[in-house]
Amino acid sequence: MFGRERVEYKTPEQVALMRRAGLVVADALDAVRAALAPGVTTARLDAVAEDVITSAGATPSFLGYHGYPASLCISVNDEIVHGIPGARVLQPGDVVSVDCGAVVDGWHGDSAFSVVLDPADPQDLELVRTTEDAMWAGIAALATSDRLGAVGEAVEDVVEAAAARTGGTPLGIVEDYVGHGIGTSMHQPPDVPNYRTRDRGLKLRPGLCVAVEPMLVRGDQANHTLADDWTVVTDDGSRAAHWEHTVAVLEGGVVVLTARDGGAARLRGLGVEVASL
Repeated sequence: MFGRERVEYKTPEQVALMRRAGLVVADALDAVRAALAPGVTTARLDAVAEDVITSAGATPSFLGYHGYPASLCISVNDEIVHGIPGARVLQPGDVVSVDCGAVVDGWHGDSAFSVVLDPADPQDLELVRTTEDAMWAGIAALATSDRLGAVGEAVEDVVEAAAARTGGTPLGIVEDYVGHGIGTSMHQPPDVPNYRTRDRGLKLRPGLCVAVEPMLVRGDQANHTLADDWTVVTDDGSRAAHWEHTVAVLEGGVVVLTARDGGAARLRGLGVEVASL
């Protein structure tokens, strides 16, 4: 079950269990999307997600994780990741990133999305769109490449192409926080960088399950953690976006465990067919 790098490779039966967790996460995030609006508190969104997760007989991955006090991470505007839900009231124009995890029978699913509340700044929309596109390109790279480092290359290619298309400065790729292996624990080897590295990374093989999660900012990637010991914000106050899916590498390709269609719609546009479980 464990390779020499202590990566947890899953059997097809175990991937199927992770798919159950992934669909609970998908349901929870759909409910949060439906509830997202100016005037809603982040605590209310957390309650919505927790109700969906527990009603499905699952357990929130985040609640109690190293003392984390909520079921979601909700990061707003200059918050990159790990924002704690609370009394904050969402405002028109906010960039909101929602990260959710669930456990079913000991197996984890993890996913995140970002959205801009109306009226939206076009630059914020471009930030969110580019981050999502970068995630899907990284996922596609898992199906078309033989090394894990291809994910970061694909992410960086999308960021550079977006800057060339708009004639602007490339968005900042947050390097301090990367994707990760996932399975019987929420975070496990291997790390999945969102940028090019000299190391080509782990050789891809069936049974590998990872969370691909680029985080981009409109300014510099430099960041710091607030006094709550969780919320990570940009040093320059620039806005951030975060997208994530849990992905399984299988004998016939890849499947996105936290996407209801397995990732078929987006991956097909990138020339990748989803593997069957």
